[in-house]
Amino acid sequence: MRVILYTGKGGVGKTSVAAATALRSADLGYKTIVLSTDAAHSLSDSFDFPLGNEPRLIIPNLWGQETDLAQTLEYSRRDIHNYLSALLAWRGVDDVVAEEIAFSPGMEELANLLYILHYQDVGDYDVIIVDCAPTGETLRLLSVPEMLNWWMKRLFPIGRKIITGIRPLMRTITSMPLPDDKVLKSIEDLYSKLKRIQTLLTDAEITSVRLVVNPEKMVIKEAQRSFTYFNLYGYFTDLIICNRLLPDRVKDSYFRVWKDNQRKYHKVIEEDFAPLPILDAPLFKREIVGKAMLRTMAEALYGEKDPTAVFSRGQVQSIQREDKHYVLTLALPFASKEPVSLIQNGDELTIQVAGFRRNVILPRSLVGLTISEAKLEADRLRIQFQQSRIKGRK
Repeated sequence: MRVILYTGKGGVGKTSVAAATALRSADLGYKTIVLSTDAAHSLSDSFDFPLGNEPRLIIPNLWGQETDLAQTLEYSRRDIHNYLSALLAWRGVDDVVAEEIAFSPGMEELANLLYILHYQDVGDYDVIIVDCAPTGETLRLLSVPEMLNWWMKRLFPIGRKIITGIRPLMRTITSMPLPDDKVLKSIEDLYSKLKRIQTLLTDAEITSVRLVVNPEKMVIKEAQRSFTYFNLYGYFTDLIICNRLLPDRVKDSYFRVWKDNQRKYHKVIEEDFAPLPILDAPLFKREIVGKAMLRTMAEALYGEKDPTAVFSRGQVQSIQREDKHYVLTLALPFASKEPVSLIQNGDELTIQVAGFRRNVILPRSLVGLTISEAKLEADRLRIQFQQSRIKGRK
């Protein structure tokens, strides 16, 4: 099975790219399903075809799904939801309001993400294509298993024993509902599924993240930050898609500045995400709606390429803790043994090696640390950060 996640800043066209990829995958004979983890579903609009909570056949080999949280809560999550509703109602929240609040932020995206696990277990599809929420929400979602790991291993067993021990006493002094064994078991089951989905999504031979960008400064900055954190959490990016490029045939002087800016920012994309491949899609003269236009986009993007292929293997950047230092490692396959120039400004690190230049957005753990060493080893640049913090610019 192949899993491909498309994400990017809101408005860059990731839904169109995901839908176009799904069509091409199905046309090549792969049994494909495309689903959305974005609470604001737009796949139906993209295909100009109604989709719902259950997979629906769009064309031969292609199914689409836009889920409804109220219908997709599995039994384990329903137990948790019911407990939260009861607790809120006990605090005096109106029953209807409590029912809505208990659908905590991110629950819909999480429920949709777990569909991937379900489809892997069932084995009905060759390719799962996911139209993810914008990058900020996607990063928070993909970091959930990592954040829960320590709590579930260290605190949850203690909390379970305490709740079990005090439940009889609490019933004599308060009507506040405590989670029963069924709820606690549901939490464990949900965590187990989250760990499984993390294992699946960090398997580079199965899952790829693809960033959709426009050649614009703010879009590129967000994509850089997302790329850093995808690498940090162990998710592999195999392709960058640059969408809505003005075609060369557009000669009107009104668009000259736009075209010049797009050329400039396309070069920035090439530098900042090297050695990842970049595929370009033009700004079409018509809205990308319906199967015909989606196929036109797929043809422009992939040509004769198989969109389900793994376009790049290995992590482009990684961060490890070594003794008392952090080490940021970057793949620089075209760099030679030249002096390395580094300029750090806030969370942005600019790297210059001969004619090669790259901007990297640093994770919060490295911002403000002193760079003590930088050296090229084979085709990788190792940058060592000291623990001691400094003020100002390095």
